[in-house]
Amino acid sequence: MNEDSKTTINAGRRDFIKESATLVGGALIGTAFAGKANAWTLSSDPIKIALIGCGSRGAGAALNALSANANAVLVAMADVFKDKLDETYATLMKVGRVKDFVKVPENQKFVGFDAYEKAIACADVVLLVTPAAFRPLHFSAAVKAGKHVFMEKPLASDAPGIRQVLETGKEATRKNLKVVVGLQNRYDPGYQEMVKKIQEGAIGRVISATDYYLIGPVKNIPRVAGQSEMEYQLRNWRHFNWLWAGSPAGLQIHNTDIVNWVKGGYPIRAQGMGGRSSLSGPDSGDIFDHFYIEYEYADGTKLNSQIRHISGTWNKGGATFQGADGTASLQAGIKNAKGEQIWRNPNKDAASAYQIEHNVLFDAIRNNTPLNDTEWGAKSTMTTILGRMAVHSGKMVEWDEALNSDLTLLPSRFAWDAEPPVKPDKDGNYPVPIPGLSQVV
Repeated sequence: MNEDSKTTINAGRRDFIKESATLVGGALIGTAFAGKANAWTLSSDPIKIALIGCGSRGAGAALNALSANANAVLVAMADVFKDKLDETYATLMKVGRVKDFVKVPENQKFVGFDAYEKAIACADVVLLVTPAAFRPLHFSAAVKAGKHVFMEKPLASDAPGIRQVLETGKEATRKNLKVVVGLQNRYDPGYQEMVKKIQEGAIGRVISATDYYLIGPVKNIPRVAGQSEMEYQLRNWRHFNWLWAGSPAGLQIHNTDIVNWVKGGYPIRAQGMGGRSSLSGPDSGDIFDHFYIEYEYADGTKLNSQIRHISGTWNKGGATFQGADGTASLQAGIKNAKGEQIWRNPNKDAASAYQIEHNVLFDAIRNNTPLNDTEWGAKSTMTTILGRMAVHSGKMVEWDEALNSDLTLLPSRFAWDAEPPVKPDKDGNYPVPIPGLSQVV
């Protein structure tokens, strides 16, 4: 790991803000970056892609990017684990429609905590598909280098990370870079049509909303003898709040984002409850396995958010809206106050929204049209962090209080010899948040 990568996370965030201010008034945002961003309107050369984060979602993002009919090639890959990189490379090479566009030489397969820097240098477009903890750092590096970006949700694990992402998004706009966030429902034709109808008054004034993400347990990968604590946590990233940001962000964010989209804004406060009913004992991480969050918007509308990932329980997903004159959900359609069907999703056979978001990104790059999802992606992530903070603390938490919090979940640095922010006791049990006692901000 190089010296820059060993800089502490908190110091890096402070330096980033200062550096952003310098870039605003400097020559770095002049014609050099504008030319880079506009190059694809003048050339049919292949667009070079780098994949950072080679888990299953990374493989999916690479497949979508290479299927966007944009004359693009994958030229670099990066991950902290060589086995994950090799597995995803092998997977992509088995897909007939894209294997000829996977042109990653051995010397551009990068492994380690600084691998992202090397991969970014090889590409025009960067796919950021690591756990949330790394997103602010990697997004900053990609935009600083003048690269277009696709980044998966969530966009950070804590409020300092969200603030950094928001500043980076502004810089991306100044540099004419294109950014898509992996909240793919925003690109789904069915959701687009439903949201438009609700906003036009199809169910009258929205009184309340409920969203559901009720599924089975998240996967746990057994500890291996001789494994470092950092490696164990990275391989089980969904079980640690600092890496995953918790299930409101890692799972429910898709549905909560739809509610924010319908409302055209974000909650002003939240409170709720949750805990661990199926997770206990050694190696079970520090996450809650169920949440109930009540969000309140500025006009008094409430969003009731239910999350559970426990084996043997009832499953349900999606967002539903109760209006003064009817109800709406993508699954059930829109009904009037009498319960009569007035709209059903006619777009069930449309292309996958996972694919559409990449089609839109590469079209914007080729045609130099404005595209930057950072603000709403970051604020929907912040909505879920607000909810997690409220449940973990057992308090009513205000939006501004949460967004301006300096409480960080991250380690002091990303390195194999770094201390993770949570560690097990002698029996292998991790400290978990305790409502009423855990710090809010």
